[in-house]
Amino acid sequence: MIKGFKDFLMRGNVVDLAVAVVIGTAFAKVVEAFVVIILDLVGKIGGKPDFSSFRPGGVSVGLFLTALLSFVIVAAAVYFMVVVPMNHLAERRKAGIEPEPEAPSEEVILLTEIRDSLRAR
Repeated sequence: MIKGFKDFLMRGNVVDLAVAVVIGTAFAKVVEAFVVIILDLVGKIGGKPDFSSFRPGGVSVGLFLTALLSFVIVAAAVYFMVVVPMNHLAERRKAGIEPEPEAPSEEVILLTEIRDSLRAR
């Protein structure tokens, strides 16, 4: 039972997912800081960027407007900071203008030779 649990944890999918969660959490902090900057700029241009007190006709739509503005800023940040560079890289790869990979270090070469030697046995 413990061996099965260990095998489950060591599968590539679980490790990849864990790495994605950690990187996603760190990136969320970057995007959150970017949203604060944009909202501060909006506040300097048009006044207070928090619309929570906005109640036309007694209907509380201010919180919705603040959340909507934050969502649009987050979507724009993700688009311009992740999607556009990834699309650009994909186009370069498709066109064959991919940068040459660096030569492997001596340790990697040695480990590769050891692996190949073990496989040959």
